[in-house]
Amino acid sequence: MEKITIGKLARMAGVGVETVRFYQRKELLQEPEAIGSFRTYAEEDAQRIIFIKKAQELGFSLAEVKELLELNTKPRITCGTVKKKSLDKIAEIEQKIKDLQRIKASLINYLQHVIQNKIITNNIRSKNVLILGLNVSAKEVL
Repeated sequence: MEKITIGKLARMAGVGVETVRFYQRKELLQEPEAIGSFRTYAEEDAQRIIFIKKAQELGFSLAEVKELLELNTKPRITCGTVKKKSLDKIAEIEQKIKDLQRIKASLINYLQHVIQNKIITNNIRSKNVLILGLNVSAKEVL
């Protein structure tokens, strides 16, 4: 088994050493015992960090990630609990999607108003428009 130092672990997971330490302070990742003057990690630790980062990218808070990670280690958590947590998160995501769709519609309406009032030149009619980071096609606007 290869010895994995904190620096190598961080590189394997695509994060910085301080991120590894932060996850340890938040009790998302265990700090291994020191053997000699080094602490060595397992490949599973890198996979755990990758999971944490991916879950965060998907909108899970660190507290929610911790709960997800504990599902495998706490016997008191039932399938019903897992199902409820999953359904709650799905509902939250669906609400965010609806909110984003409303924002997009508002921006498109605003852009249509601007174009109709000739505030923007006619060359917009054949291009995509970047509005607050949204790439909106001319077809959606006109």
